[in-house]
Parts: sequence; structure tokens; C-alpha cells
Amino acid sequence: MKKMQMKTKFSNPVLLTIMAVILLAVLAGCSSAGEAEATEDKEPAEETKRPILIQGPMPIEAETFAERLENVTIEESGSTYEFYIGTVDGYPVIVSKTGKGMENAAASTAIAIEKYNPVAIINQGTSGGHDPELNVFDIVLGERTVNIGSMKTGDRAAGEGIEATEWKPMDVMASEGSAGEDPNAEKARYYEGDADLLAAAKAVKDSYTKGKIVEGTIGSADLWNNEVDRIKWFHENYGTSVEEMESASVAMISKAYDVPFLAIRVLSNNKTNDGAYNADTAIANQEYVYEVVKEYISFLESN
Repeated sequence: MKKMQMKTKFSNPVLLTIMAVILLAVLAGCSSAGEAEATEDKEPAEETKRPILIQGPMPIEAETFAERLENVTIEESGSTYEFYIGTVDGYPVIVSKTGKGMENAAASTAIAIEKYNPVAIINQGTSGGHDPELNVFDIVLGERTVNIGSMKTGDRAAGEGIEATEWKPMDVMASEGSAGEDPNAEKARYYEGDADLLAAAKAVKDSYTKGKIVEGTIGSADLWNNEVDRIKWFHENYGTSVEEMESASVAMISKAYDVPFLAIRVLSNNKTNDGAYNADTAIANQEYVYEVVKEYISFLESN
């Protein structure tokens, strides 16, 4: 009977409401006190560091660097683009395997910028020589990059032939209208390499002993030029030191997002002086770029 009376008392709605209010007040007080104590003891959160993004088109041009990352996780976007997320000397670095070609490089860059917000981008890998003074294993720092595949042909009727040396550059960024409406659209657009990244690259030149390191112009296109006279024409008219298939598109996207950019390319062959292809150049370039990244990290942390 006693138990029944107790049950009846706690079943009273008014009494239950009062007890619930008291319990909530006690819990709120404890929570507030705990939060205040935690706030006093908690140190300010460290600011998240924006990663440095290193790009390589093919596995041979990306995986050597990726193997040197610490605390690595791998993320994929689509069926082509892979991102190795890790650290160098405790600083966040992402190695991006972009796939070959201008479209792949541009798409991978836009994805990486939107997803990871990099502080800087270095596009690196192999290239074919345009300058006869450069040899296999020499490295070109992209003081400038230029798209050598964006062109406008002359007006020629059927039967009048093809005159590739008369084709004009077509700058797709010069005008939102037809290229013929803007005279600047028929000039080659050069993207300047970031000064701080260039400074970091030059500061560690002595770490590279397999060839010389020069500043120059890197030409990019979805083309593979094997005609020596055509290569010489680009060298004379565009000032190109080497050619490859990615950097200019990455430079364009980086500029659109205002992200510092530098291309670093090693000569894997040079048809202008019979320099034979050597796959080991891809590894050598990544080893040098690793030193560049370490130097750039020191620059970031001192500023």
C-alpha cells in the first residue's frame, strides 16, 4: 500500500513539472560552470594552415614526391584525379596526380582550389627541350608559361594549302566576344611565375647536381611536337625553353583564383640537340621540387 501511495504522488502532473524544472536548472548550472571552466583552461585553437599543392601529370611524375609525404591519406575525385594529402616538416602538402593534358590539368586544379584552398601551386614534371643550349636533366623554372596550342589560322580557300608558320596566337582570356573584336586577342598571353616561389626555387639551386637550373618560358599545349623546324619556330617566336602539356592551363586557373603559381619542368629529351629520352628525369625533378617546398615552407612560417 505504501508503494502505491508513492507511485500516486509521483504521478501528480504538477509535482512532476516542478521536479523537471528544478532538475533542468541544476543541470544547466552545472553545464554553465563546466563550460566556463573549460573556456578558461582552453588555449586558443591554432590557425589552420593552407596546404601547398604539388602537381604531376602521370604516376612517374607524382608518386616519388608523394612517397616522401608524412601522415598520408588519399582522396579521389572522379576516375582520374588523385590527391595525396600529407605533410612535409609538419606543414600540410598535397600531391595531385592530374592526368595528362590541358583539360585534365585545369579540371584537377579547379577541384583542388575549391576543395583544399591551397596557399600556392607548383606544377612540375617532364618536358621536351626547345632550346639547343639545354640538355636532358636540366631544369627550367617557369619565369613565364604560355599556351602554344591556342591559335587562329589565316584565311585560305580550298586548294590554297596550310601555312602553319603564319598562324597567330589566340588569347582566349582577352575578350568575352569574338577573337576578331579585340586586337589583344591575337597576342600570346604569358603567365608570370610567382616571385616568392621563384625565390625559393633559386635559393636551393645548389641542391641539384644532375644538370643546370635556368629561368625560362614553358610552353604548353595538347600537342606533341617532333618536327625540329616547328620546335625551333616556337623557340624563336614564343621564346620557349621547353614544351609540355599542362602548365599554362594550371597558370590560367591559378590566376583566376589568385593563387600563387610556379611551373618547374625538367628536360626528359631535346630533339634540337639529339638529347635522348630518359625517364629518370621525372624522379630527379621531384627530388629538387621537394627541396623547393621545404624552402618555401620556411618562407611561409617566417612571414
